[in-house]
Amino acid sequence: MLAGPIFSREALTAPRQLRHYLIRSGYVAVLFVLMYTAAQATFGWQEVRNLGDLARFGSLVFQVFSLVQLALVLFFALLFTAGSIAQEKDRRTLILLLMTDLRDRELVLGKLAASSLIVAVLLATSLPVFALVHMLGGVSREQLVWSLAISAATAMAAASWGALAAFWREKTFQTLAVGVLGVVGFLGVVELAVGVTGTAWPAAARVAAAFDPFRGMLSILDPLSGHPETGPMRVSAWGTVLAMLGLSAALGLATVLRLRVWNPPRAVYEGTRPAEATRAQARAVWHNPVVWREIRTRAYGRKIVVIKLAYLALAGALLAWLARAGSSGDQIVGVISPTGFAFVALALLSLLLINAQSVTALTSERDAGTLELLLVTDVTAREFIFGKVGGVLYNTKELIAVPLALAGWALSRGDLSGENFVCLLLGFAVLAGFATMLGLHAGLSYESSRSAIANSLGTMFFLFIGIFIFMILLVETSGSFALQIQSFLVFIVVGSIALQASLTRKNPSTALTLAAWLAPFLTFYAITSYLLGEPLATLLAVCAAYGFATVAMTIPAVSDFDVALGRTTADKG
Repeated sequence: MLAGPIFSREALTAPRQLRHYLIRSGYVAVLFVLMYTAAQATFGWQEVRNLGDLARFGSLVFQVFSLVQLALVLFFALLFTAGSIAQEKDRRTLILLLMTDLRDRELVLGKLAASSLIVAVLLATSLPVFALVHMLGGVSREQLVWSLAISAATAMAAASWGALAAFWREKTFQTLAVGVLGVVGFLGVVELAVGVTGTAWPAAARVAAAFDPFRGMLSILDPLSGHPETGPMRVSAWGTVLAMLGLSAALGLATVLRLRVWNPPRAVYEGTRPAEATRAQARAVWHNPVVWREIRTRAYGRKIVVIKLAYLALAGALLAWLARAGSSGDQIVGVISPTGFAFVALALLSLLLINAQSVTALTSERDAGTLELLLVTDVTAREFIFGKVGGVLYNTKELIAVPLALAGWALSRGDLSGENFVCLLLGFAVLAGFATMLGLHAGLSYESSRSAIANSLGTMFFLFIGIFIFMILLVETSGSFALQIQSFLVFIVVGSIALQASLTRKNPSTALTLAAWLAPFLTFYAITSYLLGEPLATLLAVCAAYGFATVAMTIPAVSDFDVALGRTTADKG
């Protein structure tokens, strides 16, 4: 009862659901699949009896597990908390909670703890797996404990920021965008502070570095880097853990204090005022009313321009860093130049925001009850789907244009060849279309807005994490597609099964099944082609994988849209 009845209800009802056990067991299974993949990529089929090789393998697996788990808890703690509270706002049930005798502390901490419960369970579930890695050697108990502690503290800070953004902003897309941009911007400010104070004020640099969980995790994974002197060495991450806990406490306190100021929103008060006897000027509606609403109205709130300005500010800061680093800097992760890293960072952020805009474009309609109004109109499935697609691409045009402008700037500087620029342009366009349709597909497939948002953004995030894992292991082992496909086969098959379960949940089809099984294989082929310096092969693999998946999701959305919404318009032209 420390967090009130909201958390108590979640703690009692969550273990009764089948998905609670499936998520726990599935997470452990994924970790073991990742360990098996790393073993195959490192040793192959040869028998290993050297304890030194096992210790080096244990150290490698621990590093991959720690970094992947930190990224997962950071993203999903933010996503689950923000999505849960935003859903309460869209369904207008948050107003009912504000009318009860719940204290502000109980409401904020209850929603925060209830939304973070699944992340806490996954962290506890991963403890035996990390203990098994410790038995391989190369990892101390202190490293294991501090790794889990940093992940837990980071999850609390991310969930606290997600709760603040959700109680603050009015629309779901604004909440998700502010949450993601806030995390990226915060990490960027921390790195800037570390770079500015690094030489002049070492103590201030250490304080600033404590607020970057990835720096804290890297110091645990490689403790010798911070102790060049000889003598006894202590592995500790108190600075990072205390910084994250302090940040989460400050965010939670700010949310509690501002809860009644932000909620209910101003629109609720405006709706209770007597209507003035004035005639509003009629506006001409386009032939497609859906795309007109997406573009010409404030369907996603009045502060959407602030989100775009924040994105442009992040892009400007990244461009300033790139100008300072120069094109001749050391390759990042051993495979990508600073210019390429800047483009990839902006592109991944843009794809996440495009996907968030797409899925919330449909879930907000359902939560507000306006989607049901379509059942009594003559809006066709084609008008609705393509209207939503057009609206998403228009509203996120800055998110598409900025990465491409960065690529054009790199082309003008000579950092990028003409062939690579064309391949980059086409590949990003295909991925933007895939992110858009994936969001709409998830919105149609899941009745719960929280499930649709988590599935859509989670699919995009796992795609990025999978590519990151592939690149790390391929750099460690090196080799072509034909030589490494056997080592990564189990990981690719598991990814295909998970993608198939996501895409074919409501309306199974042969095309979606084929797309789910082709995408991981072709993605792995694209990564190996990129590492071997073959841009055309990389582009063809990306277009084949995600272009086909986009078409496979578009056709059922148009043809089976009536079935999904429970109506028929087959007799309409």
